[in-house]
Amino acid sequence: MTKRFQCDQLDVSIHPTRQSMGLAAGEAFLKAIKTKLKYQNQVRVIFAAAPSQAEFLDHLSKDREIDWRRVIAFHMDEYLGLPQASEASFGHFLDVHLFNHLPFGQVYYIDPTHQDPTQETSYYTQLLREEPIDVVAMGIGENGHIAFNDPPVADFEDSHWVKIVELDEICRQQQVNDGAFPTLEAVPSAAITLTIPALMSADQIVCVVPGPTKQAAVKHTLEGPISTTCPASILRKHEAAKLFLDEEAAMLLENRF
Repeated sequence: MTKRFQCDQLDVSIHPTRQSMGLAAGEAFLKAIKTKLKYQNQVRVIFAAAPSQAEFLDHLSKDREIDWRRVIAFHMDEYLGLPQASEASFGHFLDVHLFNHLPFGQVYYIDPTHQDPTQETSYYTQLLREEPIDVVAMGIGENGHIAFNDPPVADFEDSHWVKIVELDEICRQQQVNDGAFPTLEAVPSAAITLTIPALMSADQIVCVVPGPTKQAAVKHTLEGPISTTCPASILRKHEAAKLFLDEEAAMLLENRF
């Protein structure tokens, strides 16, 4: 049985299984795109890349109703110091789980191999700001980050839309926990990320957070202060954001039942 409640402006739903959570989030995302395409020639969307998104992305990849040629896709972060074709890169993850399965009109990748990463951040900012962002699909990290806005670098009033950040140890260890890297030392220490204002600029947000390792982050997001100590807490201020949890991720919430 699914439980729903409101946390400030954030719509929260808790689903019995990870699979049912991914299905519900996928349906909400597809509905948002279909509605937009009734009134717009194109829809611009941003995706997160992480194992937590697998069930959600799998559901999207099977859709055959939307004209995906009218959908322009971005992703929200990328490691610095990895080859662009690396199996650990977020671009590669999204290729495998989504982009290779659907005929997107355009996919814009963050290029981590640019000789001057600051030029890449400027270029990607320009692309993002050409037209409004319609829908963001994201997760929440174990330290409460959204994209790579870890607590030490998160800024709700950031003047940049894309920037270079140093990754904190909790964030880097999560990448090992997720199986993306064999050791902490193998995880890059820096990345390019969309900032919180860029993500929050989207007309709609679908946030997908499964699993026991996210319990503390979910609790801080929903029951703590709205603060950069838990960057995801800012989602409570978005007028059209939906948070999809499975039972495991919600176990520490006081009002989960």
